Amino acid sequence: MSKNSRPHLIKRVQTELPRGAPFDLAALAALGVSPQLAAHYVEAGWLLRLAQGVYAFPNEDHGLHGSLKFLQQRVPGLHLGGKSALAIQGVRHNLRSRETAVLWGDSRYSLPAWLTSRFPARYVHARLFEWPDASLDSRTLGTPPGLPDGLRVSSPERAVLELLYEAGNRESLEESRNVFDGLRSPRKELLGQLLSCCTSVKAVRLFLTWARETGVVDVDDMLARHPLRTGSDKRWMSRLADGTLLSLKPHG
Repeated sequence: MSKNSRPHLIKRVQTELPRGAPFDLAALAALGVSPQLAAHYVEAGWLLRLAQGVYAFPNEDHGLHGSLKFLQQRVPGLHLGGKSALAIQGVRHNLRSRETAVLWGDSRYSLPAWLTSRFPARYVHARLFEWPDASLDSRTLGTPPGLPDGLRVSSPERAVLELLYEAGNRESLEESRNVFDGLRSPRKELLGQLLSCCTSVKAVRLFLTWARETGVVDVDDMLARHPLRTGSDKRWMSRLADGTLLSLKPHG
């Protein structure tokens, strides 16, 4: 490609690729930009190289949401979950200005330095649900109003179980309870379906215990309508990371 055609091509790149979000060599190649030409654009200051094969436009605020949409293409099941998903949908407690973004995904993954150097974030990989089919998984991930189209965020019903899975370990038990207290009017049928396929006995029992205490749902009705995985008839006991001994009855 001649040097004379490069200015016209970079104008197309600047017009058609997303602002405030990373893009990769595949996106550049679709516009006719080779790896060698991409390197030239970096040297000329038209592109910023974030990592090998990952670029953005310089002098822009590379937003968290745009970055997550980019990573969603690379990490199976990546979504905003747990406390972050609840906060973004109005269930919050003392939200800090630089709150750590809690990301969940279906496979092991290390968040790239270009993301964590800009935004406090951590990644969780756990088989928290055994999905009866793919529809329940997809129905509990969506894009809340005001966020970029296609950004995957856990529904409040899914996010609260993700939060309870981490309660006492990565999330403090007290903070988790405070967030739980902010839960309002969950969709009971959807919540029952999620509890039925939740693999964490701790998360299920903790939900039932706190739900009884707060009255957010009718626990006995939910137990009658859904086969929840509460484990044995004995108390579930575990020493948490902060030294607290957590003791949970089978049915809350």
